[in-house]
Parts: sequence; C-alpha cells; structure tokens
Amino acid sequence: MKIKPLADRVVIKMTEAEETTKSGIILTGNAKEKPQIAEIVEVGPGGMVDGNEVKMELKVGQKVLASKYAGTEVKLDGVEYTILRQSDILAVVE
Repeated sequence: MKIKPLADRVVIKMTEAEETTKSGIILTGNAKEKPQIAEIVEVGPGGMVDGNEVKMELKVGQKVLASKYAGTEVKLDGVEYTILRQSDILAVVE
C-alpha cells in the first residue's frame, strides 16, 4: 500500500535516534530523545486550504526538521510514518 497525502499535508519518516552521545556514551532506549529530523516520503498537491492558496515548497527526499509533537502517526506495512501539514515543518536540513 501507498499513502498519498491530501491538500497541504506531507508524509515523513523519522530518522533513527542517536545511539551514542558525542562523547561516546551509549544511550539506552529510555534515554533517547524522539528524533525531529525526518525524510519526506510523499507530498500533497497543495491548493486551497481554509480559503487560502497553499503552494507546496517541499519535495520528496528532502531532510526536514519537524515540530516535535505535530502530526498523526500511522503504521503501514510495519513502517511508522507521520502525516502533518507543511506548516508543521520548521526547516529543511541541507
């Protein structure tokens, strides 16, 4: 199956959390922070949203920084995705 977002929504897949700190300390499962950097998997077409024209500026494959608790998490074929609005994307990571 494939997820195709509507309007100004994007589908992202979160990257894995860091296993070790910069100083080399190995983190346990509970100590890891929820990752905020994700890869865009699918992008909606944009269009009219709440009476305003929304142009999609994001592209599939870009790495982005997303709001920590934004969106809806879904699991499809054993893979976890998050569906959120383009406005919940804080920045593109280059």
